[in-house]
Amino acid sequence: MSNTVGGVATHAPLIHPSPPQAAGPAPLHRAITLLAVVSLFIGTRGEWSTAIANRPKVGAVIMLGYAGILILGVLALTVRRRRALVLVDAGVLLLGIVLALCSYALGSGMNDETVLMTQATHELVHGHAVYGHEWPWIFERSHIGVTKTMSGGADYSFAYPPLAVLLNAPVYALIGAKAATLVPTLLLIVGAAVLWWLLPTPWRSAATAVCLGFPMLKGYAAMGYPAIPALVLLIPVVIRWPSIGAGGRLRRSDLVRAGLLGAACATHQLPWFLTPFLLVGIYAVRRGELPARAALGVVARFTAISAVVALAANAYFIAQSPRAWITGLALPFTQHGVLHGQGIMGLSYYFSDGSSRLDFYSYASVLLAAGLLTLFALFVRRLGPAATVLPWCAFYLATRSQDGYYLLMTPLWVAAAATATSSDFASAWQPRLPFGRRRVVSAAVAAAVLAPAAVCVAVAAASGPPVRLTVSGVRGDSGGIHGLTVRATNSGDTALAPHFASSTGESASSYWTVRSGPAVLGPHQSARYELVPAGGRYALPDRKRLRVRLRVFTDRPQTLSSVDIRVPKG
Repeated sequence: MSNTVGGVATHAPLIHPSPPQAAGPAPLHRAITLLAVVSLFIGTRGEWSTAIANRPKVGAVIMLGYAGILILGVLALTVRRRRALVLVDAGVLLLGIVLALCSYALGSGMNDETVLMTQATHELVHGHAVYGHEWPWIFERSHIGVTKTMSGGADYSFAYPPLAVLLNAPVYALIGAKAATLVPTLLLIVGAAVLWWLLPTPWRSAATAVCLGFPMLKGYAAMGYPAIPALVLLIPVVIRWPSIGAGGRLRRSDLVRAGLLGAACATHQLPWFLTPFLLVGIYAVRRGELPARAALGVVARFTAISAVVALAANAYFIAQSPRAWITGLALPFTQHGVLHGQGIMGLSYYFSDGSSRLDFYSYASVLLAAGLLTLFALFVRRLGPAATVLPWCAFYLATRSQDGYYLLMTPLWVAAAATATSSDFASAWQPRLPFGRRRVVSAAVAAAVLAPAAVCVAVAAASGPPVRLTVSGVRGDSGGIHGLTVRATNSGDTALAPHFASSTGESASSYWTVRSGPAVLGPHQSARYELVPAGGRYALPDRKRLRVRLRVFTDRPQTLSSVDIRVPKG
């Protein structure tokens, strides 16, 4: 090969190009893989400690798991090819599955969900009715805490849609009561694998982290929560959900997703809150490419399929007793459980002496859910990617707002973040707001829509306790209380039926026995109560600066009144 420079021929050196190098992993991919590896450490030490003491063979497996975590951590930072990092992702998933099975083998504490799911499955397998019955003896026999109600009672009945019980039943017939915890654990592992497979390659290890690395979902699965099967059923629905009905027709995969959504709604009530957001979002995205009638037809067909599947799963129980079935499904919304959780109701429960208008927290929760759905429809181009997060915001205002309502569906947040991005909603249809400064108008609309919920919260938090309490006698010592003498005065214009409990933290005790005192306090009436704790003694934890509170709950209207109990020393 020669070149001519100034008329003189020269020979250029022959350069052999280097072979093309395979592209290395993206920084995001490497970071997510490393975070998933780190997540496997969480909770592993406690499980290892338990295993070494009680199940040495399981402890040995966990020790090998530690070595696997370290090796995978090194590989996540050193492999140079994308394919190699994908294999590391697969290794992280497999190790997460092994550790999850070790966690299940060690067993976990039972709670009310565990015994209720087990009893409901037992009743179904033996041909008995699941709904419309209470089973207080299973709590007494197992010494398990129960959801207490504002009316002075407790919830002893099954109050979830039935599909989780139907899934448990065949396994229960083979292995007995362990089915109620084994089935959700296996389904969680399946859900993690499905999410791993369906996510874009760089995101795959996020499935391992959120489903199996962080111990929260493993714990819920090991206690038999029916929300776990519902979550697993929702994962394929949420993956790339804006593509549902593209072109105006439901593809085979869309039909499957419609069926899975119906099945999820037949498993737990949480999917009921997500479903309206998905349907509104599907309509908005399809309306951006189709006439209104065609877009509505897509949503109608999708909804109809989901409804048919949900009803089919419930058909046997509806035929048994329609009234008991509908009462059971509605119970979580009508039971009036005592306050509990990390939400805004803590203003009245933890930081003040109570409220005479607790119902307004419930009103606020409903209004916020409706308001967020309205805003989602109005601003779907901006809020579309948050469709899997917005529904759970309403629980923050509810009287029972424990974090489980949020974290049980967090894998769906990951699924949406990776596969339902802003670009999917760029051409979605949304109503046109009045002319003017767009940002100002949007802010004004958002404020107007959310204001009713904020007003209800303010009313509930600002309302003082309806019953004035004076503790005039405490029988006991620093180790426990044996009885109280209390003077209670109803300061309002409504008759109240007080129910007494106590607390040293976030949970209330069992209701105390009223040895003397009226069952109903009339308006502005005062009365003296002699109280004895359940079991004859209320044990106090051995810690400094202990705050013991007497709680007075009433139902219809829901109210709370509280006062500190001065514990005797010695």
